[in-house]
Parts: sequence; structure tokens; C-alpha cells
Amino acid sequence: MSQQLGGQPIIILREGATRNRGQEAQNNNFAAARAVAGAVRSTLGPKGMDKMLIDSMGDITITNDGVTILKEMDIEHPAAKMMVEIAKTQDDEVGDGTTSAVVIAGELLKNAEGLLSQGVHPTVIAEGYRMAAAKAIVILDGFAIIVKPTDTAMLKKIADTALTGKNAEILKDRLCDILVKAITFVTDPDGKVDIAHINVEKKVGGSADDTNLIEGMVIDKERAHPGMPKSVKNAQILLLNAALEFKKTEVNAKINISTPGQAQAFLDEEEHMVHTMVDKVVKSGATVLFCQKGIDDVAQHYLAKAGILATRRVKKSDIENLARATGANIVNSIDAINPKDLGTAGLVEERKVSGDEMIYVSKCKDPKAVSIIVRGGTEHVVDELERAIHDALMVVSVVVEGKKIVAGGGAPETELSLQLRRYASQEGGRVQLAIESFAAALEIIPRSLAENAGLDAIDMLVAIRAAHEAGKKNFGLDVFEGKPVDMLKAGVVEPLRVKTQAISSAAEAAVMILRIDDIIAASKAAGPAGGMPPGGMPPGMGDY
Repeated sequence: MSQQLGGQPIIILREGATRNRGQEAQNNNFAAARAVAGAVRSTLGPKGMDKMLIDSMGDITITNDGVTILKEMDIEHPAAKMMVEIAKTQDDEVGDGTTSAVVIAGELLKNAEGLLSQGVHPTVIAEGYRMAAAKAIVILDGFAIIVKPTDTAMLKKIADTALTGKNAEILKDRLCDILVKAITFVTDPDGKVDIAHINVEKKVGGSADDTNLIEGMVIDKERAHPGMPKSVKNAQILLLNAALEFKKTEVNAKINISTPGQAQAFLDEEEHMVHTMVDKVVKSGATVLFCQKGIDDVAQHYLAKAGILATRRVKKSDIENLARATGANIVNSIDAINPKDLGTAGLVEERKVSGDEMIYVSKCKDPKAVSIIVRGGTEHVVDELERAIHDALMVVSVVVEGKKIVAGGGAPETELSLQLRRYASQEGGRVQLAIESFAAALEIIPRSLAENAGLDAIDMLVAIRAAHEAGKKNFGLDVFEGKPVDMLKAGVVEPLRVKTQAISSAAEAAVMILRIDDIIAASKAAGPAGGMPPGGMPPGMGDY
């Protein structure tokens, strides 16, 4: 980039930098963002298709999940990366609706392009989009339905909608039962739900039918010593965050040993110290020990002699969940062990699952943390099943916390589109055009549902609109019947927060991309000085 000044060109940017301005920059960004939306659009709805993604290492992912597709795609374009951010935010906040959010953002930009070509200024479009998004959230809240957290039938329908269209569909009834039960267990008395307390363990083998819920915890570990019991009934469980091993001195110490007897005495004393530690565990009445740190060989021997089932190096998150499941307190020092800190479980046993040992802590009384074991014939099936379970757990937890739902199947988007058009005519002025564009963009959801099901999109849209004009707010597209039906009666429901989050994040991203009129890209940085030769070895390294 250079500027002529008195016959002397002034170079501002480093050589190799590129700059796109005005319409060219906008068109470039819009095309990239719409390409991302197009990539995931065919996965939307009960009849959406899956994508197979192969990374640079040759690993394969087969998925229907919008955010997983976008994370796995190696995206370079900065505007396209912003679309990926929408999906990530949607996934982190509410767990579902990632594809919808990206598709709406893509359509908002497509409609903005039409307005720009008519001479409407980007800031006017941005203002209209912001007003429309704010109004849409108010309208959505107006026709949301309140659900009690105890209404398990409705929670199952929520999980059902989240699982539909994914590979998990074949097991829907069984999975919905498992998921709602799991959420019910881990809900705190104040109504808060943290799905981190639901431990999802994947094991390839068996079939997806073998997926089950354990009312307690499953730890992907084995016993520390083969002499320990494999199974303990009515277990007294100690959770220890301290090492059962000989303590080395903090400072450097030198021990002079002059006779063989002294060496043996030194080793005996070491063993005695470990024995004393194990005695404290035994005296507490514990029959099962989960240790977050190490247990050395001597300690393992004494624990096995005492008939205690012990496991070492258990993850911090697993120890915390064990505390919630068994009612135990985590003890941070061996000297502080107290029988009052022990938890209980009806059964603790080591089981072999697909060739790997796992420790099952089951039959817990009122567990506040539970485990779901996900099984399937291949690794890809198990991975996709886990993603579907995560989405469904998130949406059920969002409903338990937020207590509001809306109909699915494109019903809320069609109703919003209708009401926003009325709102646009009240506002008038140039923003009216932008609000109308926003309203039209929302119809991409029912249209995509129809297209993915092989139905005529225009016929379906007209039919759904007619139903909404007649005051049937909950009518959406039944892709199996090929006609508009009452989605509430059909049991197709979604959390209100999935919709509000999708609309607000799509609008924010569209506005941000819309306001960019200049793209200045620095030249690609060269490699480190001296560089690596083509063989990949620094000079001189391969000479011997």
C-alpha cells in the first residue's frame, strides 16, 4: 500500500501485505461465512445427513454435530473462523442448536448483501439487525411455556428432540430415560445442575444397547495390587488426597552407613513408617481406598493383607464426584483420617469391560454424581453417541435451570418471522428494510428442515406460514408426515435458551462481519533464521 505525496510514494505496509477494501472486502467475508453455513446446513433436522472429516493425521470423525464439524474443519479465512466461534459459544452455553446458529448467521449475511446492493448503509443494517434480535428475544419469551423440573415426561421429550437426527436415534427411548434420571440425581437442592457430575465413560465393544446408567461412579482404573479383594459389599470408602509412601526429606541429606546392619535398620525404619500410615487407614474402618496420589509397593502389600481394595492416582475430578456419590469427605492428610469422613456404597467391584479393568462404585444411597457407560460396535459409533449424549444432557440441564421451553420444528422461527415483519412496519424508515431482512432470514430453519427431508421447501413454508397466520403458534414442520403439525402435541420441544442464544449470537456475528470494510493482511512470517533444511533436521544434526 503506497500513497503518492509530492511525487514521492510513501510505503506504509510491509512488502507482501495485502489489502482489500469496500465492497470487495465485504463480498469476500460474506462468501466465506456463507460457505461455512452451507457446510453444516445439510445436517439440520431429523433427516439431516452426517459428515465424514479426515484430519491431517488421517483420523476419521463421522458426525452430525455442527460444532464438531466446524472444529474439525481446518478453516483459514478470518470471517469463517468467526462463524466457528458462534458454534463454540452456542455449544458451551446450551449444548445444542449449533447448526441453527451458524445457518441463521449465514442467512443474515446473505440478506444483508441484497440490502447493500440496494444502497442501504452497513450501519443501518447493523442497527436494524440489533433491534430485530432484541425484539425477537422478547417475543420468544412471550410465547415460551413454563416447565416444572419434576415433569420428567417433558424432560424426556426435550432429550428426545436433541437426540433426533443423530446416530443415537435408534436407542432414543432408552437413552432419554437414562439421561433424565442422571440429571435428576445430580440436580442440587437450589435447582442448579452441573453436568460435570455425570461421568461419561466410553468403551468400545458390545452394542449401543449396552449403554447404561450406574447409580454411583465408574473409575477407569484397576486395583493397586492383585492380592486385594475384587469385590467389597457395604463398602466404607476413604478418599485420600495424600501419598501412601515413604516421605523423602525436603532438604538434601546424606546418610553414612558403615555396617550392613545399619543399612537393614534404615530399610526397616522406612517400612515401619509406611506400615504406620497404612495402620491409620485400617483403624478408620475403611474397606475401600481411593487415593489421588501414589501408593508404594510396601503400602500396597499391607493394604492387601488388611483386605482393603485400593486404587491409586485417581483423577481430581473423579475423587470429587466420588465424594458426591458416596457422601465421603476428601481427606488431605493421613494424620487427619477420621471415621466420620468415610462414605458408603452398597457394592464396590472391579469388572473387566472390553479387556480393561474398571472399578464400579454402585448401589449408592442418593448419589449426587452418577456415571453413564457408553458402548458401541466401533470407535466412531461410541464417539458420536457420546456427542449426542452430551448435547442431550446439556439441553435437559438448561430446562431444569431455566424452566422454559418452546416448540421445535421451525415453529418459533416462523412465528418470529411473522411478528418481526409487523414490528418492522411499525418502525418504518430504513431500519424497516433491515428488520424485514432479519425476519426473512429466520425462515431458513423451516426451509432447511424441509429441504433436508426431500420436501418442497416453498410449499412447506407457505403451509406453515398459513397455520401461523391463523394463530396456530406452535405449528412446525413434521418431516415424516410432510405437513405442518402442532409440535407441542408431537412432543418436539426445545429449551428457550437454545433459541435465544442462537439468535443473539448469530446477530452479533453477522453485525460484526457486516461492519468490516477493510481487510489488511500482514505478509506471512518467514521461518526461524537459518530455517530447517528440506530433510527436517537442523544443519549438522544428521552427520553422525
